[in-house]
Amino acid sequence: MNITDQTGYTLHFPGKPERIVCLVPSITEFLCDIGLQPQLAGVTKFCIHPENVRRTATVVGGTKNYSPEKIRALAPDIVIANKEENVRESIEELRRHLPVYVTDIVTLERSLDMMHRLGALFGRKNEATAIIRETEQAFAAYTLPAKPLRAAYFIWRRPFMSVGQDTFIHDVLQRLGFENVFAAYPGRYPEITAEDLQRERPELVLLSSEPYPFGEKHKEEIRGILPDARILLVDGECYSWYGSSVRKAPAYTRQWLNG
Repeated sequence: MNITDQTGYTLHFPGKPERIVCLVPSITEFLCDIGLQPQLAGVTKFCIHPENVRRTATVVGGTKNYSPEKIRALAPDIVIANKEENVRESIEELRRHLPVYVTDIVTLERSLDMMHRLGALFGRKNEATAIIRETEQAFAAYTLPAKPLRAAYFIWRRPFMSVGQDTFIHDVLQRLGFENVFAAYPGRYPEITAEDLQRERPELVLLSSEPYPFGEKHKEEIRGILPDARILLVDGECYSWYGSSVRKAPAYTRQWLNG
């Protein structure tokens, strides 16, 4: 059968692929949630959900510096990658030896599309549909703030980096009633200075738990720049993991927003 991935690349499989290597932590979680953990032969060191997946599957390295030799030795039927999280040149090299399915996700719709496609590909359509519906219902039931809250979302420090409008995080935040004050800044993950923060004056600053592990001391650092802003540490998985985790974002946001 022929399958087209989210980048338009067509792969051919003689039958339903069974043995999987996944190089995308959020998709690893989704695959396990639809019952495919026994079929996962390889994962990355950042695939932390479910907790035991790095014991039941071989760790092939990180998302950027995985070992092609380890992956080939596992003889997978399919490798699942992501256009942003994995390095293009490495993916092209892997494709010389193995079928590589590349996801491309910058909106919630693309996340749901990924779940639908992979559920169908692996014969887990009903399980995937259940998660998709739960996600759609969670966002539909969310009550938007009376007016958009001007927010800055940070993913990195030294330099501070935020999110541009062509990112999954931006799309999720916008759906939850936040105005990304750095949406129009150049680049997908623009570098932000103290002067930028003072100029934009967001009423809310969200410090993500990943990829940079922001902590309490960083709240104080931002408070020195924006003494009147509300500054929060937030679970980055709810806003940046485009698999099962995103369904938690509305309830999680409502909890801290009303807290």
